[in-house]
Amino acid sequence: MRRWLPIDFGRRTFLGGGLLTAAAAVVSGRSASGQPAGHDGHGAASAPGEAPPSPHRQAHGAMITVGDVDDVRNGFDPTAMLTDWYTGEVSTLPDGRRLRTFEVYVEDKEIEIAPGVMFPAWTYNGRVPGPALRAVEDEKLRIVFKNYGSHPHTMHFHGIHAARMDGIPGAGQIDPGEEFVYEFDARPFGCHLYHCHALPLARHIHKGMYGLFIIDPDPTRHPDLADVARSRLLGTPENAVWQEMAMVMNAFDTTFDGENEFYAVNTVAHCYAKKPIRVERQRPVRIYLANLTEFDPINSFHLHANFFDYYNQGTTLTPTLKTVDLIVQCQAERGILEFTFADHEPGLYMFHAHQSEFTELGWMGMFDVVEAVS
Repeated sequence: MRRWLPIDFGRRTFLGGGLLTAAAAVVSGRSASGQPAGHDGHGAASAPGEAPPSPHRQAHGAMITVGDVDDVRNGFDPTAMLTDWYTGEVSTLPDGRRLRTFEVYVEDKEIEIAPGVMFPAWTYNGRVPGPALRAVEDEKLRIVFKNYGSHPHTMHFHGIHAARMDGIPGAGQIDPGEEFVYEFDARPFGCHLYHCHALPLARHIHKGMYGLFIIDPDPTRHPDLADVARSRLLGTPENAVWQEMAMVMNAFDTTFDGENEFYAVNTVAHCYAKKPIRVERQRPVRIYLANLTEFDPINSFHLHANFFDYYNQGTTLTPTLKTVDLIVQCQAERGILEFTFADHEPGLYMFHAHQSEFTELGWMGMFDVVEAVS
């Protein structure tokens, strides 16, 4: 791993005096356009000829990284990840059922998690988090899993399957250069996940081996709530109304001391603060949210100036919590958030973890609420 500072700093050292911002500015080697505002709420002075700082880069005072991560070098873009559902290849079995096939491979890969900060990740399909797999209730699923990495790995799916498909040592673990095929039925519907279950488990998860696993409900199986089920079924007119997003809360221990230095949604610290997520005011929003943070017992999601309905683990078609603005998830917990900005004025609306330390170390973003584009 390439050191980004000549000495090691723990995360609490970063918090002292806004060192995170200063350090990132020093080492990024890139333009520091959009310098954050100071805590007094006034923007940093611009050099002659420079544009004034953008409002979203002034959020949370000076506690924001400076510079930009190279998405091309990473091979993934956190903004594209929000809507990049991997639906696999669909075919028909002899009995008439649909077979959905995914191909997933392991690759060791150095990724940039903050400007100038590199992390030696273990990835599914070259990205962290791995691809957001999406299927439909009761389909037959086939996941062709190949290990091009340097360690034994698995794919453990949170769902219902046979013991031999559990993705643990002795049941789906493969060595470098090997291949395994997982097969099981897509059930129950909901917001699920997958992750490596090889030992030591904490190391494999922390290194980036996890991803969302969404099973859409089959409306024919839920006649009493068929309209709701159709709204979750990708490709239907009812679903097209929604602005759906995949978000995985994660963190990175860059000094490998069991304490995270950076926090994020979809890997890149402060990505959605610098590049706010564009949301049309009149269309509802649905977030598939999962917590894969290692080394911290919980993570959280707080929405500013608004409230949402929450479906814990997504296995119900009615909310498990109504009209809340904050939820807490332990590791591997997940759920669906639904809300709207229809009654709001356009503007930038913040969302973040409500552990202040997580927010200051990268887990903060903005929704850019706009009128519909004609």
